[in-house]
Amino acid sequence: MDKVVCSAAEAVADIHPGASLAVGGFGLCGIPNVLIAALHDAGVDQLEIVSNNCGVDDWGLGILLQDKRIRRIIASYVGENKEFARQYLHGELEVELTPQGTLAEKLRAGGDGIPAFFTATGVGTQVADGGMPWRYDSDGSVAIASPPKEVRDFEFNGNTRQFVLEHSIVTDFALVRAAKGDRHGNLVFHSTARNFNPLCAMAGRITVAEVEELVDPGDIDPDDVHLPGIYVHRVVALTPDQAADKRIEKRTVREV
Repeated sequence: MDKVVCSAAEAVADIHPGASLAVGGFGLCGIPNVLIAALHDAGVDQLEIVSNNCGVDDWGLGILLQDKRIRRIIASYVGENKEFARQYLHGELEVELTPQGTLAEKLRAGGDGIPAFFTATGVGTQVADGGMPWRYDSDGSVAIASPPKEVRDFEFNGNTRQFVLEHSIVTDFALVRAAKGDRHGNLVFHSTARNFNPLCAMAGRITVAEVEELVDPGDIDPDDVHLPGIYVHRVVALTPDQAADKRIEKRTVREV
């Protein structure tokens, strides 16, 4: 039951080239930067990433992107990362842009064993109709476009509406960061770090969590657990310096 491993390098050692990874966090909030750095040091490439975004140019998933370790990404947001946009527009990166709520539900459904679901989000757009550029050629033409999805009418809340079929996501691995975790893998997330982290953890066949504070089993009140340890396979305890090493995307100050 003790899921603690000695180092981040050991925790990611079996992540192979071409693996798919769900990576928690939102912007730079709650990202598993220590595990990402260990994966970068291991030299793994051709990765398929599922994450809300891809970090910034020099932090988080951005360091994997900078060295062209990522082949494909399913994400909701490409802002704050010029290299992401450059690689996408120059045909060096395949990108499946997905509405944020839909992406969250695809991960949750995958973790709950639900293969697909219908949602109204995206009906009447390229999300449902197809044709959204996934990869460009170097000349700017579209090399790979999204296929059309099934759209069906449903009676819902007294009205007939159209809904689009979305398939759930299950990945080979998941990397997440928690404020607190015990040796059994039960996790607690701090504030807005409880965004995509639980969902990504659920979607991974093998989930690795870096925790800012490691405690013994029983030290976390069951009512305080945000993600039960059944979803977590490995736990890495961060050093105080690693736990404190956090960034924000934009520092806003006021003149006094």
